[in-house]
Amino acid sequence: MTEEHPRVSVIVPARNASATIGRTLAPLADQRDAGPYEVIVVDNASSDDTGLIARAAGGRVRVVLGDGSGPGSARNRGAAAARAEVLAFTDSDCFPTPGWLAAGLAAINGADLVQGRVQPDPSVARGPFDRTLWVDGERGFYETANMFVRRELFERVGAFEDWMPMGDRPFAEDLWFGWRAVRSGARTRFAPDALVHHAVFERGPLGFVGERLRLSNFPAVARRIPEFRTRPLHARVFMSPRSAALDAALAALVIASARRSATPLVAAVPYAWMVGRWARPYRRRAPLVAAVGIAADLVGAAALGYGSARARSLVL
Repeated sequence: MTEEHPRVSVIVPARNASATIGRTLAPLADQRDAGPYEVIVVDNASSDDTGLIARAAGGRVRVVLGDGSGPGSARNRGAAAARAEVLAFTDSDCFPTPGWLAAGLAAINGADLVQGRVQPDPSVARGPFDRTLWVDGERGFYETANMFVRRELFERVGAFEDWMPMGDRPFAEDLWFGWRAVRSGARTRFAPDALVHHAVFERGPLGFVGERLRLSNFPAVARRIPEFRTRPLHARVFMSPRSAALDAALAALVIASARRSATPLVAAVPYAWMVGRWARPYRRRAPLVAAVGIAADLVGAAALGYGSARARSLVL
């Protein structure tokens, strides 16, 4: 019997993902109403059992070897091995829901690039500092945790580029691909029904604060991609409304100190309210959560200041 040509190729880059890759592949074995499809795992020079687990999955899964040079390169290897005209990208710490492929394929009718929805794994209780991912709209980050792309667009734009290396975690290769696609005239769409869940990784206060150092890269992103300032930056300059409120609060503290008057501190109220609203659900831990959140915001502000000076591109 001749094997059916796949409608969509699912590409999963994986490096040392033995803890999660099995759960990623399990729902990909039986996607509802998706028609013929294939799954390509790119074992990106793993030193654990990632490749063994992927090969043991059998069925639709093929394993391609990567050279460990970065997730963008791994995705490109997967795309080169893919047979379908639609490429679906997800990650080895993501768990697609049963209707993910069908919803993504429906959404890409009349579009060239589809961003799907990402929510934290609902089976795991989340702490305030744990690492996970939310994607609730086409925010301009173009996360490959859940993205569908027509092959024609992928090849025309020029695939992924690991243009900003950060040790073992290259940065913004998917964001850069998405904006190149937009610049080329690609039709984009957000698909809320194309849902994957992202793993929740336990993380303490120090890890939560330290993660904000990565914000130093966003000024370089804004310099390379000026359109990024229109989405998702707040008022074209600020990373978020919360970072804008923090900057207003810091300015208020400086002015209040210089004038020896408490009146300017009124400008700090919006930031205090945001921190309180975020910490309140943790009840007894709320003071600790608020303190760690403020520390993280201050580290993030310093990182943005450093990155702005380095890239000569202001993002606060």
